Parts: sequence; C-alpha cells; structure tokens
Amino acid sequence: MKESETKEFKRSLAELNAGLISISAILNKHGQGELWFGIRNDGKAAGLDATEKTLRDVSQSIAAHIEPKIYPHITLEAVDHVACIKVAFNGQETPYYTHGRAYMRVADEDRQLSAKELEKLILAKNSGRLCWDNEPCRAHVADLDEGKLKRFVERAGLDWGTPVNALEKLGLFKEGKLLNAAPLFFAKAAPMQLRCAVFASTDSATILDRHDIDGDILELVEEAQKYVLKNIHIGMRLDGLYRVDVPEISAEALREAIINAFCHRDYRDPDYVQVAIFKDRVEIRNPGKLYGSLTLDDLRKGYVSQRRNPLIADLFRRIEMMEAWGRGMPLILKNAPDVVFREVGNLFIVAFNRPSHARETEAGTVPGPGKTFGKKSSGKKVPKRKFLKESSGKTAGAILELMTENPEITAGQIGRKLDIGDRAVRKQIAKLRDAKLLLRTGGRKLGRWEVLKGAARVTLEISI
Repeated sequence: MKESETKEFKRSLAELNAGLISISAILNKHGQGELWFGIRNDGKAAGLDATEKTLRDVSQSIAAHIEPKIYPHITLEAVDHVACIKVAFNGQETPYYTHGRAYMRVADEDRQLSAKELEKLILAKNSGRLCWDNEPCRAHVADLDEGKLKRFVERAGLDWGTPVNALEKLGLFKEGKLLNAAPLFFAKAAPMQLRCAVFASTDSATILDRHDIDGDILELVEEAQKYVLKNIHIGMRLDGLYRVDVPEISAEALREAIINAFCHRDYRDPDYVQVAIFKDRVEIRNPGKLYGSLTLDDLRKGYVSQRRNPLIADLFRRIEMMEAWGRGMPLILKNAPDVVFREVGNLFIVAFNRPSHARETEAGTVPGPGKTFGKKSSGKKVPKRKFLKESSGKTAGAILELMTENPEITAGQIGRKLDIGDRAVRKQIAKLRDAKLLLRTGGRKLGRWEVLKGAARVTLEISI
C-alpha cells in the first residue's frame, strides 16, 4: 500500500484533524478517495485499538467539521493481522471545507487554497451552468428554419424525426425550452453579424472597402473566408495539367482561426466578430479574451484550448468543422508559423502576416490585389512580360533557368553565378513572384522554387 493523490495514511487517531483536511483536499481534486488510520506513511500497518464507538467518533467528527456534508463508509479492516480503520468517501459538491478552509490534494500533500484558487474551483464547478450557449433563450421552435436543421442533422449522420426530436439529439432543447446555441445555427432571421473591412495601409486610417454581413453562424464562417481570399493575393502552381490557386495566407490556418473566433467568442458581449485586412496583415478579431487559465504563451506552445461555449463547439464537431481533441491551434501554427496572437481591450486577435507586402516593399512597388506591375516613373501600366524584358534584360530569364535546374538554389548562390548583388537578385525574385511566374513553397531554409506556367516562354524571350 502506498499513499497517493486519492489515498492517505495516518499512524493513529491522534492525527484525526489532519485526516479530515486530507478528506476535503482529495474531494476537491478527485471527488473520491480513502483515509486509513493505523497505517504508517511508508504503508506498513501499525494497528490501533478500535471499537464500534471509535468508528462512531470518527463519523461524528467528519459530520461536524467537513462541509458540505458527506456520508463516508467507515469500516474496521485487518491489515497484516492488525486492526485498521478505513474511511471510504466520495462527493461532487466542491468546494469542500474542513474547519472553514478549503484544501487541494497535490501528490500526497494537502495545500490550503488561496482566494484566487478557490474562485477558480467554484467557477470550474459551475462552468456548465454559466456557459451562455447552454442557457435557455426566448426563441421558440417555430422561429427556426426546419430546412437548415434537417440539413445539419443529415450532415451530422443522425436520423431525422421531428424538429423537437432533432434538437433534443443535438442537446439544444431541454425542459421544453430552446438553448441559446440553437438560433445561432438555425434561426429563420439572421441571428448575428460579421463586420469586414479592407484598409489602405498598415493602419485603419483609410478604409477602401467595408461590408457588414448578416447570417447564421455557418454562413458567416463561409463569408468571412470568402472575403479574405477575395482581398489578398492568390498565387498559382501546377498540379499535373491543372492550375491550383495558392493564397498568400494558408487557407487551412485562416479557416481554423475564423471558426475559433465564432466558437470561442464571448456572446455576452454585444460586439461583433471582425475581419480586418491591412497591407501587411489580416486580423481575425472576436470579443472575449482567452477563456479560463490559458495564456498567450500557452497558445504558442500549442496547448489545448479551454472551451467558453462547449455546446457550440460540439455542434461544429458533429459536422467535422472542429475536432474534439483541441488540435486547432497546432494546425494554425503548423500552416502559419509566423501567426501572432494578441489581446487588445476585450478583443482576442489572430494576425496573419501577408508575404506580398514584404516583397512589394523590397521591390519598391505596392500594387493592389490583381493589379499589374508598371514603371513607377511613367505612371502608366506596362504588361508584366514587357516590364520584365525592359527592366531586367537577361537577368530574370537567367534566374528562372537556374531555379528550373536547381529548385533549392539560394539568392546568394544565384548572385554568385550571375555576378550580381544579393539585393538585385531578391528584387528580381520579388518581381517574378508578383508577376505570377514564380512560387516559393516550404519554409525559409527548406523551401523550394516552383517556376510556373508561362515562365518558360518569358525565359526564352529574354534569353534570345
């Protein structure tokens, strides 16, 4: 026998008061455990003189000094041929107090809880009751779109019966009332709004476009992603004979951040989920800071997130838009390792850097999405092929040829082969990428160059 987080040994009944503290500490951590009298700390039985009156005295002491009340099972047990007292207990009404103080079991020790720790324990106990999405709402079943509900049920792989039956299966209808999460997904009238904007520079001084979108939670997830992809640069690579669009921000990471914004936002806050597109970054903002005890450092380490809205998260999981295993943050970090997490006021912000801004800054040009490069001095647009030929001579073609021969070649190696400076090489590479003739895949150290469709003709024309 060994002491553990759920098992405590006391040499004699002289340690009864310490034993009561162990009971409340174990209950607060695990909800059940055992306390033994007559056993030493090393697990060897020492025995004690005990009668039925002794057992009643232990029971009365527990009843008098531990709150809320518990009803332990107290027995006289023979261990190594000597008498010992076993107290088996359980309870789920945390926090438990001994002599008016709360304790927590840590390994085989009992530590008194601070006021802050006690507050967290109480909040954790009532988290399900306190969650906004689990609360009854004013809407009625008649306010829901039966078509939306039926499509969701089919997508989730559940059998369709009646609307009420389907809502009960999804955990959205209890004691004759709809819960708050139901209208978010299935209301006839748009239950919420998404606010999107494109800004002219790296701050919010000048707005180029603004769009407020009304809809249900699933519609707004799709609209948010569409809005971003419409307003950032999209590259291209070839997959066999087919063209594959490659956005400058990972679509997988972007979608995960958008789903998280709607899933983990604070719905008690009347503010909106926002999509803000700047020249150098895209920000996904949601009202409500990190939930529970999570920190920004925890997110960077890929720790599992705590769920502010567990019912909403479960609905996303049912249609495979979110996993139950908390892999959202690791997925974002894998696909966008330079992502930035911030908290400003009551907003949680996920910011994705835009590589196009760095390239345009280095090349001395800042074209908008879909725009064609032109000579800065003339003020007139010049077709990208003509621009490359006139401004670069044979350099651009030579760079493409070197990259075709060795996709892992570095800017420094190119510069040495062509006898030009690194800065000039990087400038030409930026122009080729913005002209949609070149794509960089992978990381900075292990990445590769992909010479795209149309670049072969440009190489030929420049080399002649």
